[in-house]
Amino acid sequence: MIEVEAVTKRYGSICALDNVSFTVPDGQIVGLLGPNGAGKTTLVKIATLLTRMDSGSCRLNGMDVLRQPDAIRKIIGVVPQTTNLDRELTVYENLLVYGKLHKVRKLKEQIERAMQGVDIWERRDAVAGNLSGGLQRRLLLARVLLSEPEIIFLDEPSIGLDPQIRQQLWNIIRGMRRAGRTVFMTTHYIQEAEALCDCVGILLKGHLITIGTPEALRASAGGQVVDYFDSAGALQHQICHTRAEASELAHQRGPAASIRDTNLEDVFLALTHERMS
Repeated sequence: MIEVEAVTKRYGSICALDNVSFTVPDGQIVGLLGPNGAGKTTLVKIATLLTRMDSGSCRLNGMDVLRQPDAIRKIIGVVPQTTNLDRELTVYENLLVYGKLHKVRKLKEQIERAMQGVDIWERRDAVAGNLSGGLQRRLLLARVLLSEPEIIFLDEPSIGLDPQIRQQLWNIIRGMRRAGRTVFMTTHYIQEAEALCDCVGILLKGHLITIGTPEALRASAGGQVVDYFDSAGALQHQICHTRAEASELAHQRGPAASIRDTNLEDVFLALTHERMS
């Protein structure tokens, strides 16, 4: 379980996080959705002991990150936004070095299990620096799985990957949940949050705007959206709370209007009056 209570973090005059509070149950994938600069990475750094909050508290499985850092390190795994592999070593050697540093038991067995789990066993002798971006992300996931962490933090896990590779990565992340792990991920991809997350928080300029299941967030904004072109030819979107309301509006807007289900992009726009992209 991840428990964040009234966390605030400032960098000089910039407030990166402002009184953020939420709870993540065990065994779920929870996503923090927001544009670049929203404060997502700062929150991950606080939870993973890379920076200190100015005020508030953060507990992982009941342990305080400030008071029990050694115990925290034993239960977490982190995949950073930037690739931090040893590019000169092979895939296998990267995992071997990491495993020895973290005193992983039955290391050779764990390496093979982790590599098989992300489907890179056949690439074990390849030099890490020669791998594609997608394979490097898989190697990072294999590395984090070596120590069998209870809570895994993924900071923008699929950034820069093409859609096909991103789908493969999502399947690996779903496997983490099936194994009973809690996954906390940040993303600015709407589709990623909708595809993976049991719970989604929307963060903007350091403020947690809302948090809930994707279904609950969509329902709170309104279940239907009418897309239509205004008199200037610009595409517009209007959220409606009922199908009947949406049908009436679509009729008013003419034959080019269409009705669809609300998505998280619509929720983000309704709550923040900004678009993710």
